[in-house]
Amino acid sequence: MSHPAPPPVEATAFKAALSRFATGVVLITALEGDPDDGGPMDDVGMTATAFMSVSLDPPLVLISLRREARMRDLLDEQPLWAVSLLSQSQRHIAGRFAIPGRVSDRLMFADIPHRRGTVSSALLVGGALATLECRTHQVVEAGDHILYVGEVLTAELPSPEGLPLIHFRGGYGTLG
Repeated sequence: MSHPAPPPVEATAFKAALSRFATGVVLITALEGDPDDGGPMDDVGMTATAFMSVSLDPPLVLISLRREARMRDLLDEQPLWAVSLLSQSQRHIAGRFAIPGRVSDRLMFADIPHRRGTVSSALLVGGALATLECRTHQVVEAGDHILYVGEVLTAELPSPEGLPLIHFRGGYGTLG
């Protein structure tokens, strides 16, 4: 018995339905530039909610980026990047790096406690619930997004006792 094809899902309905799924908020960071050519190196950061674990052996995570995102262009050239899992007290950081089209620069990181990753040299947010340094393992095109599967090279818990910052219905929230 064949079933007729359903009508396509409207983008607004799809977006509204998925906004009901609570997810964590992360800051993805990477260095732009080539240290071997002696040119300037710039820190780039982007807030993301499309982040998940993929595998324990080997340790893999996934981030999903819009094709138009500057971070996507950077990750196409830079295989090393970092993820900081933000706590509820870091909502201001998430907001700062969530503005579409905004180009991050050193001043955006100036008042944020951070340190450099030991492998990626990308910025890791101080006080984050966890930080990961990753190397791109696989890139998958998926509609209007690109999926980056990263092999986790380091995993640390700088502030394991806090509560996560979550994204729900288009805004930031907390557990509680």
